[in-house]
Amino acid sequence: MPEHASQGEPAPLPPRERLQDLLFDAARLGRADMIPALHRAGIDLEATDLRGYTALILASYNGSLETTRALLDLGAAVDTPDTGRGNTALMGVAFKGYRQILLCLLEAGAAVDRRNLAGQTALMTATLFGHAAIVEDLLAAGANPLLVDIAGNSARSLAGTQGNVALLEVLDSACPPTGTLDG
Repeated sequence: MPEHASQGEPAPLPPRERLQDLLFDAARLGRADMIPALHRAGIDLEATDLRGYTALILASYNGSLETTRALLDLGAAVDTPDTGRGNTALMGVAFKGYRQILLCLLEAGAAVDRRNLAGQTALMTATLFGHAAIVEDLLAAGANPLLVDIAGNSARSLAGTQGNVALLEVLDSACPPTGTLDG
């Protein structure tokens, strides 16, 4: 038994790496209440976990609006991409369909047309997964429906691939396809 334990003294603080891991755990689990204390302890909000995700990406992707707000309020950078595929928190919530978190990230200044390493945007992701409300919010925030990824796909072509006529109509109303005749 360690000497401090036998004397009733508190155990020493965990190493800095453990505190950093606690930030990732708090973000992943939606423990917004832990974020300020970890920040006061000097934990780096922009650090990435072993999979390359920041705390903001973890909080938003796991559906915690409160934790996402706490991180943003403490200065977490809204557009820091993961180190694997270059996805941002905005891209993650576009994939998951978390509208309130998407609106929070947009309000915090998330770059609506930021691209990941495959050239994909949040609009393309939301379209691919059929999240109509997210698509509409991104278009309202200025997302460019004409952008194409490195494979040549646009949000419109992805909606077509999915057979999502409703999203095709939404995207067409934002930017009609070229080559159509007005009748």
